[in-house]
Amino acid sequence: MKPAPIKELITFDDFAKLDIRVGTITAVTEVAKSNKLMKLTVDFGDHTRSILSGIKQERNNPQEIEGKQALFVVNLPERTMAGELSQGMLFDIGYEDKISPCLAMPENNIPNGSRAG
Repeated sequence: MKPAPIKELITFDDFAKLDIRVGTITAVTEVAKSNKLMKLTVDFGDHTRSILSGIKQERNNPQEIEGKQALFVVNLPERTMAGELSQGMLFDIGYEDKISPCLAMPENNIPNGSRAG
């Protein structure tokens, strides 16, 4: 793989606007009206969210990520896709470069809701 060019510079203030948190994926379920999306139920410690992710065709078994901690962007506007509400975005690695995606995850188990940055 040849790495893509680095995107244009942003300010630290732009970066600081992102709220990236650790959450545990407690369930991965089918989205009936989609052949791409899976619904992730994610525990952030003080609350649970539904986050849709286009992982259905990226993985042989999307349920294999149940029980794993991962990074999520949690301050995006809620969005309805295929009739389901998504309350954030899975922060994964590889999709944009057309390689098999993997989770961006902490190396140790840490409290759900911990912030990255």
